Amino acid sequence: MAAQKDAPAAGKLWGGRFTGGTDPIMVQYNESIYFDRAFYSQDIRGSVAFARANQKTGLLTEQEFNEIERGFKQVLKEWEDGTFTIQPGVDEDIHTANERRLGEIIGTAIAGKLHTGRSRNDQVATDMRLWLRDQLEILEGYLIALLKVVAARAEKEIDHVMPGYTHLQRAQPIRWSHWMLLYGSFFASDLERLRQVRARINKSPLGCGALAGNPFDIDRDAMAAELGFDGLIMNSMAGVGDRDFVVETMQWGSTLMMHLSRWAEDLIIYSTGEFSFVKLADTYSTGSSLMPQKKNPDSLELIRGKSGRAFGHMTGLMMSIKGIPSTYNKDLQESVEPLLDHVKTVGDSIQIATGVLSTLSIFPENMLRSLSPDMLATDLADYLVRKGVPFRETHHISGRVVALAEKEGRPMDQLTFEQLRGVDARFEQDVLGVFDYQKSVEMRSAKGGTSKSAVLEQIEAVKKILAAN
Repeated sequence: MAAQKDAPAAGKLWGGRFTGGTDPIMVQYNESIYFDRAFYSQDIRGSVAFARANQKTGLLTEQEFNEIERGFKQVLKEWEDGTFTIQPGVDEDIHTANERRLGEIIGTAIAGKLHTGRSRNDQVATDMRLWLRDQLEILEGYLIALLKVVAARAEKEIDHVMPGYTHLQRAQPIRWSHWMLLYGSFFASDLERLRQVRARINKSPLGCGALAGNPFDIDRDAMAAELGFDGLIMNSMAGVGDRDFVVETMQWGSTLMMHLSRWAEDLIIYSTGEFSFVKLADTYSTGSSLMPQKKNPDSLELIRGKSGRAFGHMTGLMMSIKGIPSTYNKDLQESVEPLLDHVKTVGDSIQIATGVLSTLSIFPENMLRSLSPDMLATDLADYLVRKGVPFRETHHISGRVVALAEKEGRPMDQLTFEQLRGVDARFEQDVLGVFDYQKSVEMRSAKGGTSKSAVLEQIEAVKKILAAN
């Protein structure tokens, strides 16, 4: 009989059961080390906490624990220095790589005891939660920075008035600051949701084993406390089989990216020559390879485009998870790569948005020129409401004034008082005061409106959310 070509699963943590070699393509298909190495420090932190807990149960001596801790300090330094060498075909994942290197440093006699009662199933779940918890704290900082720019600009530029739109048609005058706080409101809600997601992520699965729990009476609460978790995943099967925390992160990120995409779309429109309300800084623009006069809002277009990428991460993972049985299945490995890319995409997008907004130039005179008296048609109807006329009737009367202005070929504010009286005798001389854009925005002073006092309240509401923990 010919000698077996490959050693039977040589060096694998799971190799004892197998007598045949692994297809080289399968080796590459199976390994995750080239992306889950991002979790190297979290994997080491979890391993040290697990070793400390095993020392307390008597599975490790104090000297053995000290050796494991010493060895992992060297492994961590190698990762940080960029000197850690991955062994292709041997280091399937970050857990295998770290444990293999630990054995080389302190010897396999001690390193081989580390994995007692532990599975890569609870290990990877722990690593991912630790990593994601840290990353969401960074994303929170980015989002806070964006909201601070929104609030600061809204406060500084509160006097500027522009058209507000519905159906992309000019509707009513609003403050430029009111438009900014539309998205400030969205982003503030995103910040609150982020904090809620992070709290749900911060539960420990360490000590759940492969699925049935740990047989050595390990102190899961102590490990959770050492790693900074707020509590435990109480069901061991849920601990290893749950990726809802990844899905929820992607749902949160997709919602934020949806808001950033709409914000970007508005600014793209406002930056066109037809609007000329804003101009992007050169830092966040590019030119055309053919047309020298072009200044393209590529930063905003990329935010708009990358929102689709973020949605794809979320929907792709949900499709991977929806049909798998309990508890851990290798399908769940497909949660890692999209998570890494999702967090980077969202983080980069927030930072670009902050840069765009903090360097954006505005042209209030163009905003003002884009206002037209017909946008005060509702104010005209409101004028008659204050005279005691039912709104349904005033709406019709105001519409007739709009029609008259169109027929006469002149703006509404250039109709004579006699022409207005010809439409309805209840108009009085003071009706001409309606055609004032600043007065229009100041009339909308109820909470949430576009008057100066209402906008200042909205700014304070954003600041309150920023200050909350």
